[in-house]
Amino acid sequence: MKKYLLLLLLLPMISFGQNPKIKDFKITILSTMLSDFHTGEWGFSAMIEADGKRILFDAGAKENTVVQNAKELNINLDSLDNIYLSHNHKDHTGGLITLKKEYPNSFKNAHVGEGIFYSRPHFGNGNYILSNKYTLENLGIKFITHKNPTQLVPGVWTTGQVPRKYEEKNWSDIGKMIDSKGNIVEDVVPEDQSLFFDTENGIVLISGCGHAGLANTLDYVQKIIPGRPIYKIIGGFHLLKLNNDKLEWTAKKMREAGVNYFVGAHCTGLNSTYSIRNFLGLTSERALVGSVGTVITAKGIFPGYME
Repeated sequence: MKKYLLLLLLLPMISFGQNPKIKDFKITILSTMLSDFHTGEWGFSAMIEADGKRILFDAGAKENTVVQNAKELNINLDSLDNIYLSHNHKDHTGGLITLKKEYPNSFKNAHVGEGIFYSRPHFGNGNYILSNKYTLENLGIKFITHKNPTQLVPGVWTTGQVPRKYEEKNWSDIGKMIDSKGNIVEDVVPEDQSLFFDTENGIVLISGCGHAGLANTLDYVQKIIPGRPIYKIIGGFHLLKLNNDKLEWTAKKMREAGVNYFVGAHCTGLNSTYSIRNFLGLTSERALVGSVGTVITAKGIFPGYME
């Protein structure tokens, strides 16, 4: 019995160890604040292409932002089966209905973290994705819930729920939610999950807001796949209100994880991104503020006019 339980605990790591590395990838930011010729917003979305497989990461905030920016950037969203939602907030889910209506043959599967459908009655308009769940299901979207690390397409994984080893508290402390037992508790955004894949040079990590904490996420990914550096990280990391000491601590954890490329978009914060760059001693070619149209590949980072 003990051997069986141990096997269950190690299964994600065993499965990952048998997984081939991604040879070719391209990540294009479709929603974030900064933009030059496209539409910027307080939100996040990115197209992830990995060895011929495609996943849309988050849906942006406003109804039409991702659809419009994708068309302007010549990003094809047709026949795209999978969309990945990092967490429940509307700035990451607000464009999902429009996306499904615009591309009815796409987005059959919406990969979400456990806890995304908890009611948030005391926060703004509540839980946007919960309020629209049945509408989205009637449009043909199937929600697939993840708690543990899971392979979504060959070579590309979700962390599932991220353990909170460090007290980073990258969320608002005024939000409340109703948990699975019906208790009103602090909304710690328990469903927060990030996407990652391994390459010959190391792991690439994409985050929506990093409410679980950047250091926590890095630590967990390196437990899932030990002995590999996390060399490129992209997305929102909710560092915008951290003081200098906390930013320096975060940069230290990034250095320990092996981070050599850093694209801070959405809620990362401009000044925070520049501070992290200085703490890590990276050049502007390796650490920058992401804008709509920024592309990240194995060869490097290719920003738009705004960066």
